[in-house]
Amino acid sequence: MERKSSAGSIRNKERSKKKFLDAVGKILKTRGYAGLKVNDIAKTAGVDKKMIYTYFGGMDGLIDEYIRTQDYWIKVTTDKVDKIIPETNDGGESFIKEMLLSQFDYVYSNKEAQKLMLWSISESRKSLRKLIDAQEENGEYIFENIFEPYFKERSADFRAVMAIMVSGLYYLNIFSSVNGSIFCGLDVNAADGREKIKRAISFLVEQTYKNL
Repeated sequence: MERKSSAGSIRNKERSKKKFLDAVGKILKTRGYAGLKVNDIAKTAGVDKKMIYTYFGGMDGLIDEYIRTQDYWIKVTTDKVDKIIPETNDGGESFIKEMLLSQFDYVYSNKEAQKLMLWSISESRKSLRKLIDAQEENGEYIFENIFEPYFKERSADFRAVMAIMVSGLYYLNIFSSVNGSIFCGLDVNAADGREKIKRAISFLVEQTYKNL
């Protein structure tokens, strides 16, 4: 009976934590980061606000955990990269092409991720600093283990190309969500427009590997 009680307690804890995380996402989408207050999160979650401190150690811990569930590049863990390295025989060309295309679709379909990006460039916060540091740490692992062995002395130039591409794809999705869908005459919200951008992503990656 004690074992069942313990298991039930764990399940209740996980359900409550998920309710808090879902509440953060709901508020972020509907009211923006200014609406992320302890009382409002607890009310939306339907869970006593004291549990935020019990489960997450406070608001910063809750936001930290929420961010980790949403960011695309944080999900590209070192374990995943380690599994890919032995199969990489093209200098990482196929890998980065797939990552950029997946990022483009992920951010477009995830309004919470869009809000997090806007938040990260609008406000200085410890949790957001951790997000940026984690992104850079994961990115550095990918660069060092996949791209630098291939590009060698030109690896810094490759990093510059990727910086433009990653940030550009982020911006296109956020722009199309907030200020209208037409950018450079392409409808970023239309299937045809997005397909053209995807072909451009593949073209740019291929040209980088061909000419860098």
